[in-house]
Amino acid sequence: MKDTLTFDQLPEAVTKMQEKLDIIEQLLLQRQVQSPEQDEIMPVAKAAIFLDLAVPTVYSKVCRKEIPVNKRGKRLYFYRSELTEWIKSGRKKTADEIQEDALKHLTTGSKKSKAF
Repeated sequence: MKDTLTFDQLPEAVTKMQEKLDIIEQLLLQRQVQSPEQDEIMPVAKAAIFLDLAVPTVYSKVCRKEIPVNKRGKRLYFYRSELTEWIKSGRKKTADEIQEDALKHLTTGSKKSKAF
């Protein structure tokens, strides 16, 4: 751990911190510029490949409104970012996460008063 800063060292420390923040900001901006494929628009065939599903399965999911889709005329289009979020939304919790949630519920839920 570093030594405690003195009052006289604060201006220099703030300057260094600002420089580091500027570097982090630049890295984040570069990352956004380098990943435009996140909003890539895909037709059904490409979406099926991305999802590792058969094309008829994709059509079936669209018909049952299970998957985010954009329709223009008779054509279906998918945003890569929306499909990624759709996949993430189906994440199953681990046993440890479920147990942690249950403990949180028991500790916070039992303190609530029931007014009837």
